[in-house]
Amino acid sequence: MPRLASFLVDDSGSIDVEVAFAKDEQNLRVLSGKMHGTVSMTCQRCLEPVSVEINATLNLAVALTEQQAENLPRYYDPLIMEADEIELLPVIEDELMLSLPLVPYHDDCSIQTSFGDVETARTQEEKPNPFSVLAQLKEKADKS
Repeated sequence: MPRLASFLVDDSGSIDVEVAFAKDEQNLRVLSGKMHGTVSMTCQRCLEPVSVEINATLNLAVALTEQQAENLPRYYDPLIMEADEIELLPVIEDELMLSLPLVPYHDDCSIQTSFGDVETARTQEEKPNPFSVLAQLKEKADKS
């Protein structure tokens, strides 16, 4: 699943997929299932790997045309089949990508707020102001 892997830090983790094919009471061909597992993504707060739990469900009805897809009951997502056969892996990969969080993050990560050396910042604060000489000259001119 190369498209799914592009969202992940590495290929560690696993996802269990359970899929069932059936016909419902309206005689529609349906694909239903559950997917769960854990993958590793980049935390958007600290940029370290974070484990993300995936729980997704499939509830697709097969449609042969766009018009048939529009007429499906709302509780089904359409699976438009333009050919007699369809590869199942890209369908599962699409559903997994949709279940990933947009912004993965640790619940308890510490955010780095300073990026410089603390001692360097203090040294810069202790340096004399180069314009203090001008202030002294202005004070002398105002007194005169």
